Amino acid sequence: MLDSEQAVETEWHIPSWWLNTVIACFLLVPAILLTQTFFTAFSRVTLHRQFWATEEFWFFSLGSVLWVLWFFGSMWAWGMPRPLRGYVFGHELTHAIWVWMMGGVVSEFQVRRDGGHILTDKNNFWISLSPYFYPIYSLALIAVYGLASLFYDLGDSQIVFFRLTPWLAVTPLQILFAVLGITWSFHLSFTCWMIPKGQSDLSRHGTFFSLVFIYTMNLLLLAFFLIVAAPEITWRSFGSEFLGNAENFAAAVWSAVFRPPA
Repeated sequence: MLDSEQAVETEWHIPSWWLNTVIACFLLVPAILLTQTFFTAFSRVTLHRQFWATEEFWFFSLGSVLWVLWFFGSMWAWGMPRPLRGYVFGHELTHAIWVWMMGGVVSEFQVRRDGGHILTDKNNFWISLSPYFYPIYSLALIAVYGLASLFYDLGDSQIVFFRLTPWLAVTPLQILFAVLGITWSFHLSFTCWMIPKGQSDLSRHGTFFSLVFIYTMNLLLLAFFLIVAAPEITWRSFGSEFLGNAENFAAAVWSAVFRPPA
């Protein structure tokens, strides 16, 4: 939850949720085009270039499956997912990080198992919606790995776990993708679990706008991960395919609107 110390203006103005709803209608078009581009690129590298057979894909999938099993298992055992306090802490810390990025000040930071909040002098939709598209634990993990790689050769090293038979060796990069699968699934599962609970973060700027914006930002982040993990996809090829889909969409709309009468 995000609280603001800003004074409430009494002058007449256009409600922000109304304006955001109009913006969301226009944002739907790039969201649809991005969805088409992402799944086309993903299916191409998965089916035709066997991205599914790479170590990155399997270790990321392993981490995701382990988290999903834990998430639903904890809901079955305790009636709610665990660790809830860990999610609330990350949620409020993400609010705080985006406040600092926007030049604001956080004057209060509280975390409890049943919820939390920060008190700040600045608020906008980036700050309010940041926990729903900014996977703080995944990005922190990548930052730690990148920092450690400056001092250690993590690419070629191996960590060996002894079992009765045989020896099982995994690399730090494989562990990175496995933990990324856990943390990304943590972010996605808790986001989907929290959205239907009537969060004020979403309703403050219009629920429809918030949902479209959250979906688009998460898909952009997934596209970033795909481009980094799959060498067959480059920023240029992904952008070219997106522009091609946009041109086809524009041509279809033009043809439908300005089709000459029969």
